[in-house]
Amino acid sequence: MTRVRKTTLITAALTVTAALTLSACGGGGTESRGRDNAFEVSGGDARPGKTWTALDTPFTKPDVVLTDTHGKQFDLRKETQGKATLIYFGYTHCPDVCPLVMSNIGVAYSKLPKAEREQMRVVFITSDPARDTPEHLGTWLRGAAGPDFTGLSGDFNTIQAAARSVGVSIEAPVKDKHGKIVSTHGKTVLAFSPKDDKAHVIFHEDTTFDEYVKAMPKLIKGQTP
Repeated sequence: MTRVRKTTLITAALTVTAALTLSACGGGGTESRGRDNAFEVSGGDARPGKTWTALDTPFTKPDVVLTDTHGKQFDLRKETQGKATLIYFGYTHCPDVCPLVMSNIGVAYSKLPKAEREQMRVVFITSDPARDTPEHLGTWLRGAAGPDFTGLSGDFNTIQAAARSVGVSIEAPVKDKHGKIVSTHGKTVLAFSPKDDKAHVIFHEDTTFDEYVKAMPKLIKGQTP
């Protein structure tokens, strides 16, 4: 049975405000802006120009079981325990943001030595599970990022609750005025430390592959980039 720990989106301990813009991606290769998901995140380093934010109050990894690209149940906490883990919520029909983010991560990951790759997990959780079946998700990930990444699908409400538990907003896909299905989702990548399985860093949509290349070895060691 699918489960997700009930947690609040905002805790009283969070202190530094950051705006995570929602992206409504549809057809035509364009992106429309949704409302800002402004909430409190505890940032030890959120200086202008940085493409990542260090968190003083880290997020706990979602306690959720979903379906992987092989059609098997995947317990997110159990399967990634003790590994540096990057988690991103998005969808395969996104025309720009999602493939760019995953491509940047994929290029950086491919440059790691094999021993370091084995100490890292990259997880893509769909915000559009009706279209992103396990089989389709697996095919897309192999093309967009590489064969080693984990794709997860499942019940939308379960996925939405998991995303909200780590401060990421996603909304149910809808048809726009042109009949295109669009999915609105947050665009941050959460980096969980292997030391305590909590997210101490969030990367933003404009983080380049060069920046991921520099950050990944430190993340694997449980350090802040």
